[in-house]
Amino acid sequence: MAEITIDTDKCDNCGDCTDVCPMEVLILVDGKLTINDPDECSYCETCVDMCPNECITIGD
Repeated sequence: MAEITIDTDKCDNCGDCTDVCPMEVLILVDGKLTINDPDECSYCETCVDMCPNECITIGD
């Protein structure tokens, strides 16, 4: 299972990561970034690369 960490102090909920997540693990709920189902994460780190605020980390 992937451990996805979002630094909420840095995150401005722009949604850039949700747009590129192929597994739809990261979603916006009521305008706030939410982890939907971490078990589905493919560890591609596209969200990490896309985040303009460098607030997402993925580890195992």
